[in-house]
Order: sequence, then C-alpha cells, then structure tokens
Amino acid sequence: MPRPVPVFALSWMLAILVLPWLASGSAVASRIKDVASFEGVRDNMLVGYGLVVGLNGTGDSLRNAAFTEASLVAMLERLGVGTRGSKLNTKNVAAVMVTATLPPFARQGTRIDATVSALGDAKSLLGGTLLVTPLVGADGEIYAVAQGSLVVGGFEAGGAAETVTKGVPTVGRVPAGAIVEREVDFALADMRELRLALHNPDFTTAQRVARAINERLGREVAAVADSATVRLVLPEDYRARTATLLAELEQLPVEPDQPARIVIDEGAGIIVMGENVRISKVAVAQGNLTVRVTEAPQVSQPQPFSDGSTVEVPRTNVAVDEQSGRKMAILESGVTLDQLVDGLNALGVGPRDMISIIQAIRAAGALQAEIEVM
Repeated sequence: MPRPVPVFALSWMLAILVLPWLASGSAVASRIKDVASFEGVRDNMLVGYGLVVGLNGTGDSLRNAAFTEASLVAMLERLGVGTRGSKLNTKNVAAVMVTATLPPFARQGTRIDATVSALGDAKSLLGGTLLVTPLVGADGEIYAVAQGSLVVGGFEAGGAAETVTKGVPTVGRVPAGAIVEREVDFALADMRELRLALHNPDFTTAQRVARAINERLGREVAAVADSATVRLVLPEDYRARTATLLAELEQLPVEPDQPARIVIDEGAGIIVMGENVRISKVAVAQGNLTVRVTEAPQVSQPQPFSDGSTVEVPRTNVAVDEQSGRKMAILESGVTLDQLVDGLNALGVGPRDMISIIQAIRAAGALQAEIEVM
C-alpha cells in the first residue's frame, strides 16, 4: 500500500503537492472522451448587445453612458415612440452584453442559457428584464435570440454611511432564455474520416488511443497523425452509423501518459509536481539566519524633591537564530516524488523555501523534469 504524500504548509502560504499515483501499477485508465474530443463536434460562442429594463433606480446614468441613451432612443423609435431630441433621465435601464454557448447539433427552437453583464455604470441588474437581443457568431450571422427575466446571485444595499455588496450584482443569467434560430451545419453521417484532438498533446497518449481503437474494432483504422491528433478512417460497416461508432469509442479506457513537470506559482506559494519527477543524487541543506532586535525602553524617575529630571533609558535585546538544528540531507539517485517531498519536509522546509530548493536542484542538473513558472 503506497504511502500518501505529506503536505507541509505555513500559516501565510499554502502548498499543494499533487501526486496522481505513487506506483506505476496503480494507475487508473481514463476514457477516450475525457482525454480527447472529436474534431467538428464543438461549441460555438455567441455574443450580443441589448438593454435590460425594469431596474429599481440601479441602471445606467444616461449622462455618463451615452450609448445607453442612444440605444434607448433607437429602441423606442422602432416601437413608434419618438423621443429624439428630448432629455431622458431614467435610471431603470442598463446597456448589457449578452453571451451564450451554442452546443453542437443544436436544432432550431431549442433553448440555451444566456449570461448578461452590465456595460455601463449600473449598480445592479436585480429585478431586470432583458429585451429581445440577437446573438451573433464569429461569422456575423444571428444564431439565437435572447429575452427574459434575469436571475442575479448578488445584491447591493446600503445608506449614506455604509454599503454592503454580496457577489456581483451586475452579472445575471437568463436560464433557457435564448432560442436557437439557425443551425450549424455538420453532416456527421456523411463523414468518411474523423480526427480526434487530444486535450493534452502527447505522442505516447496518442499512440495508446490509436491502439485502443484498433483493438476494439479488430482492424487498423486509427493512426497517429501528430502528438495532438489521431486520424480515424470509418469502417464500411459503420458508414451509416457514425454516431453509434463514436459512442462506442469514447467509452474505451486508455491510460494517458504524463510528462515530468513541476508547475510553480511563486506568488501564491503553490507547487504542483507530476509523478514522473525524478532526482539524481544530490545533497540539500536549508537554513536561514534570523536576527531579532527588540527595543523596550524604560523611564527613570528622579528622587522626590531632587533636582533631577525624568529620562528615558534604552533597553535593547538582541537574539540570533542560526538554524543550527537543521542538517544537510542527501537525496539518493532516482528518488520518487513522495521520497523527494519526505526529504524536503524532513528539513522543515516551507513552501517558499521549497520553491527555491527545487529551482536550485534544477540549476545543479539533478532534476529530471521540466519547471513551468506561472
């Protein structure tokens, strides 16, 4: 039974040491659908500009948000109300950006969620209603139309002296508030060749995916195109059942390979290590010299009825800590990740010092891993 990795944390910093698996034999395979996606089966981003009405005095100030006033005037004119040239002073309207994600194979008439974000100086969108807003794709075509009441998770309340804000009241959602008006054409049944795109490009993982597919179908139909792509030629007996084939393949187990990599976020004090990190034989010592100077001045009073005066007498206490209790530790060649963490924690190393030690081991040429600093 492999031992779990110990975690050492200081009160002012958090270190996360991730050890997926301590032994190579304990690895658990993932499904193909979790490590790769079928090219062409994808989402599409939609965006639109609209107005939210019905706000309780928390909308845009029309004097500061000219685009809100222009949009309000244009909307009223389309409805037959002429307000051009007049002074509008409402605070119940807010200009917003509306975003949505169009899922693959979405058909006309289906509904999707829409996210609404304030564009001007509105204080809150709570209680507002989004008016009809066309949502366009990257090609400029309208794919959906959104409208409905907003659901806002945050709020803002207060008076003249204090204000309380919870969450983000200038962002809300319209659940199932967008109706798909245009479909994205993708003839899956007519495909004769498909490509699988790996989420984390790796030649070993790509080869394992291709081998799993070939073993499942009993023929050589999958081949590695590059580290991120596996090319799949559809068998003749699946030409009219492409969706059935994909459903079978995405459930196949495959063990993804993991590169030896250490990710460091020095600002947050976070260290993430992969299981394949290895260390050559190296000696490590860590210690800090701490000098603490404390001033505790005292007051000296003269004797009663004397000619003396009250004076301040300095009192200084100096303490030196050379960390003499910390010893040098030797990390043997080929130690695993859990042994590396055990060795560093045995020295009493905190997360920030651990980052410096790892970088020093890398500089000494004893670290067989890639370091990525965020």
